[in-house]
Amino acid sequence: MKFGAIDHAVTVNIATRAALFRALRERFSETRGFALATLNLDHLTKLPHDPAFLAAYRAHDLIVADGRPVVWLSRLAGRPLELMPGSDLILPICTICAEMEVPIALVGSSDEALEGAAAALVRWVPGLTVSYTCAPHYGFDPTGPEANAIFEALSASGAGICFIALGAPKQEIFAARGLRKAPGVGFASIGAGLDFLSGHQVRAPRIMRMLALEWLWRALQSPRRMVPRYARCFAILPGLTMQALRQRGK
Repeated sequence: MKFGAIDHAVTVNIATRAALFRALRERFSETRGFALATLNLDHLTKLPHDPAFLAAYRAHDLIVADGRPVVWLSRLAGRPLELMPGSDLILPICTICAEMEVPIALVGSSDEALEGAAAALVRWVPGLTVSYTCAPHYGFDPTGPEANAIFEALSASGAGICFIALGAPKQEIFAARGLRKAPGVGFASIGAGLDFLSGHQVRAPRIMRMLALEWLWRALQSPRRMVPRYARCFAILPGLTMQALRQRGK
């Protein structure tokens, strides 16, 4: 399903977890890289105003729905998508990696968070190997020399997938470049997922997530940063709703 106006639209091309996991198993077995993005409303507010972000998104070969509004819009269009937040995908993907003996890598956040996330993953997923971690310097440029060095290290590490926690749009731009610079590695942008695993950030309680209130939890935790973001998200919903209705039945 497509989201956004024609000149800056992106397509969610993986509808279910089962389809995603099949695609990942296929790529791991072939040692073939990929770029996985999780589309949410915040991304949809940024894409029309950031050509580099849009180009990076369109270079991704796997895009899933992250955020209930995106899922609700897909149902309104008659093309239902399964909810797949990046944070919720880490453990099941790591389980696949352990089964297939595919090492993983972690890039982003801080050294302390990566250490905690790696320890948690190895503890929760028996047989998992973390072959590389890197917390880039402050002001990291995903198109610069430091990024190139990371791509070289990733290729040498034997990692089959790199979980990226750099925030949008840096993580998606980094992932899109990784398709060319480290073609044997998969890249999955997972936002704050590593910080949640390490305990450096506290995710909304499960009941709030079940009630689709995770946005409220995040707004209360960091109002100065999140309230303006959610205001922008709510502002584009009417247009996206009309677009979804136009797609219905086509």
